[in-house]
Amino acid sequence: MPEPQPNNPLHGLTLATILEHLVDRYGWEELAERIPINCFRTNPSIKSSLTFLRKTDWARQRVEGLYLKSLR
Repeated sequence: MPEPQPNNPLHGLTLATILEHLVDRYGWEELAERIPINCFRTNPSIKSSLTFLRKTDWARQRVEGLYLKSLR
């Protein structure tokens, strides 16, 4: 049985949910300004962004950090 993670605000959230929240809040253009990666600048889509973010740890950490800031 997995241990509960009461101090982890990202626990139980999928990367897709996080990305959809950020796109709804900021839009692709502002998201690309805040996190300058090509998948947000050129033909942005949830699918292409998820593919990139799952393979690139530093970019995923930036997206998760921005998500946490947006909740404050």
